[in-house]
Amino acid sequence: MKKLVLASAMALASVALIAGPSLRAQENSGQLTIQDPAEFNAYQNAITQTEPATKATALEEFLTKYPNSVAKKTVLDQLVDVYQATNQTDKALSAASRLLQIEPNNMKAIFISVYLKKTQCQRSVDPATGDSKDPQSCDDAAVLAQKGLGVQKPAGTADADWSKMTGLAYPVFHSAIALDAALVKKDYATAIKEYQTELSLYPANATTTGQGLVDTLNLAEAYAKPGPGRDEIKAIWYYARAWNFAPANFKPQIEQKLEYWYKRYHGNLDGLNDVKTASSQALNPAGTFTIAPAPTPPEIVHGVITSTPDLTKLNLEDKEFILANGNADDAQKLWSVLQGQLTPVPGIVISAQATALKVSVTTAASPKAKDYVVKLNTPAACAAVPPPPSELHASEARDYLQANGASADVSAIEELARARKILIEPAVTTINMAVTQDAKDAKTADFTVNLKDPLGCKDAPAPGFEMKLQPATELDGTYDTYTKVPAANGNAAKAQIVLKDGFVQEEKKAAPVHHRPAGGATHHPGHAR
Repeated sequence: MKKLVLASAMALASVALIAGPSLRAQENSGQLTIQDPAEFNAYQNAITQTEPATKATALEEFLTKYPNSVAKKTVLDQLVDVYQATNQTDKALSAASRLLQIEPNNMKAIFISVYLKKTQCQRSVDPATGDSKDPQSCDDAAVLAQKGLGVQKPAGTADADWSKMTGLAYPVFHSAIALDAALVKKDYATAIKEYQTELSLYPANATTTGQGLVDTLNLAEAYAKPGPGRDEIKAIWYYARAWNFAPANFKPQIEQKLEYWYKRYHGNLDGLNDVKTASSQALNPAGTFTIAPAPTPPEIVHGVITSTPDLTKLNLEDKEFILANGNADDAQKLWSVLQGQLTPVPGIVISAQATALKVSVTTAASPKAKDYVVKLNTPAACAAVPPPPSELHASEARDYLQANGASADVSAIEELARARKILIEPAVTTINMAVTQDAKDAKTADFTVNLKDPLGCKDAPAPGFEMKLQPATELDGTYDTYTKVPAANGNAAKAQIVLKDGFVQEEKKAAPVHHRPAGGATHHPGHAR
């Protein structure tokens, strides 16, 4: 679910960012006086070019030849415009950065830099994790945006021009600060504050398209995040607002999240259409707006237990909800039918550390390999386990195993001294999974699957990998134990569920389709006609 909505937000953002904004130079500096005729002619030649590529080349050549020209600021200003117009974002950012070096408070250069850095930040988001792969761009955009909010109107700039300039720039600045707070710093309270400020600066109709619409959805996401700032009613409102105005191809993903939170808070979907209608008419909910809460979690659980003929048919999230929130009798009714039963575990891999070494030993007397499992002294990520030597002799194997494995397990390998061939591979014995939406949002495991047989690191899933149901890659295990974890610090109650005898079913590739040649009869060999 998170992946769907995040993908929607990023895709909407890409639509909003197709055409970059532009600002006029923030001051009329009057006429330039260039004393050197050659420099003057080069300047005139550069700024009067009409073909963008030719103009950009001429402007850059001017700066190279006359790096300390009195016209440097004007030339860089025009370079920003040319590179923007030709969609050369890296060069536009470079020109804006150079302009800031000679005029640190140049609002146009700050604005362009924030806008382009923010765009880089948005495009770096990993849909699977919700994290930025380029946090530096996010941070840079936020720092420059904060600076831009403090820039004073330059002398000589008309109030109307400054108002127009800041009217365009300030919403982008607040959006950049909010994006950095949410993606990089995980400071959702600041993200909420900045998104609200940004949206308040737009005319009402500007929040129904473009960046205003994107950040309405982002505001909903921020309100839905775990922690003390979570406000489910406001999250529902802004999801509904975003759903109302999203393009048709984005509505289904947003609606899934809207219905999830509404049903979670209210208990069912009754009244959701009224929320959709109200949110279509106003950006923010009225002070009197409310949604009737659902019955208490134990009441919901009891209703499900008494009305569900076959409790095994419940989905995995509902089963965890019952174990986490039901009274002792209701939770035990469910657990009595689950314990010892096999189940798939769809969700996101949180961790799959190497905890053992798989050892395969072949001797001259017994060419059939004998397998052992040696517990690692220090569990670690697969990539962090010291690699075994590429060719192992008995002494090397013993040294490696004794250095990294439990001594009792190493001593149990009787064939080690007379081994002819030894294979050692780091292996995973436990996979920790986030199954419920709360666990995925918090990036914490709520299911622990202890594998029946160690899984070699080369075959183990990486953190962030999504387990699904066959024919996709599937993780299965048998219900073993569970522990209730009470609600705390804005996080919902959960059940920590442990499964045993786990195993991974690899993705089943579709069989190739063989087509009979068009128009031809089928001939069978060995049969004369």
